[in-house]
Amino acid sequence: MWAVLIVLGTVALVVWQPRGLGAARAATLGAVVALLAGVVHLSDLPTLWGATWNATLTLVGLIVLSLLLDAAGLFRWAALHVARWGGGSGRRLLALLVGLCAVVAALFANDGGVLILTPIVLELAGALRLSRAATLTLALAVGFVVDAASLPLTISNLTNIIAADAFRISFGGYAGVMLPVNLVVVAACLGTLLLFYGRTLPRRYDVADLPAPGSAVRSWGVFRAGWLVTPLLLAGAFLAEGVGVPLSAVVAVCAGLVWVVAARSAHVGTRAVLRAAPWNVVAFSLAMYTVVYGLRGAGVTGAYGEWLSGWAAHGTGAAVFASGLSVAGLSAGLNNLPALLTAILGIQGSGVSGAARQALVFGAVVGADIGPKLTPIGSLATLLWLHVLRGRGLEVGWGEYLRAGLRLTPPVLLAGLLALWLRLGIG
Repeated sequence: MWAVLIVLGTVALVVWQPRGLGAARAATLGAVVALLAGVVHLSDLPTLWGATWNATLTLVGLIVLSLLLDAAGLFRWAALHVARWGGGSGRRLLALLVGLCAVVAALFANDGGVLILTPIVLELAGALRLSRAATLTLALAVGFVVDAASLPLTISNLTNIIAADAFRISFGGYAGVMLPVNLVVVAACLGTLLLFYGRTLPRRYDVADLPAPGSAVRSWGVFRAGWLVTPLLLAGAFLAEGVGVPLSAVVAVCAGLVWVVAARSAHVGTRAVLRAAPWNVVAFSLAMYTVVYGLRGAGVTGAYGEWLSGWAAHGTGAAVFASGLSVAGLSAGLNNLPALLTAILGIQGSGVSGAARQALVFGAVVGADIGPKLTPIGSLATLLWLHVLRGRGLEVGWGEYLRAGLRLTPPVLLAGLLALWLRLGIG
């Protein structure tokens, strides 16, 4: 009971952040309480650090890289091109924006994507003089897609990296399963957005209102470095694990190369970028894992693992949907990181192996990436998105968000799980 109460109390502090406590400090406070209460022991900390360090440092490196490229104007350049390719059609603009969000989330992680693309889309809507409803639709496309479509690569989401590390899934092996699943998810995102919000978009907008894409670029050197480093990042991620190099080292090298170029530019503040990097995510991830680890000693994760094992005995489809739907529900109510960590501990202790374990693991990842979009507290990316909107004068209440989450999340989640079932069946 103490372990459960500590988890619930920690999640509440992370979500509400009273008096500016901050997510990392809230999680750390919960971890300290768990240690003092004896539900987690100091001897467990090396194991917990070993399970989280690579994932969190990879995320920090990706966000540093994306912030450098954002400071150089790469993403504004891309957004202006997308708006021009829209040819004045509101629906085509939404479709292209969904594609841009999916690409950015895939390469630079969902948290970086939401921080970077949300202000850019709001600026774009302002330049086109769109209504509040149309502006919210484009902003919602960013906030929803960068999370829901963060499935294709391990680097696309912190939860992906943690799951891949926990079950020793290679970068290529993960991508081979999740790339086709993500394509279905992106299509489902676009379809549901058009179905429920397409009418808010203008039939036509004036492309002449947009500035030239080149005007957004502040440093052509960093801009070109970004184009060169991105394929190196992907190639390095595919090859490094085979020679024992951690993914975080590959990302750090790529971010470092761009940082060296940016340091020679008068238009990119490299020190400001390093200060803005989410170093506290390292503490947050370790602390949350510490808190959730207490559930293992309390028998909660063991019971959950037995429940998943029972469903896995009925075949791949049952394993995918049991894991995916349960983690999605936990993510919506508790936040996706503790939900996924609970699933990882449960699966590890379940005794399930082979194809059944693979179905449980990938189903949990789909649930952890898409399920949290149901509620405002489901993921830190959603909380960041709401914060950015509020700072830009676009207030979105929790009731308004919940209506959007209830419309968009269930069909996209079901499409993703169905696609995963088919992919594993074919494989």
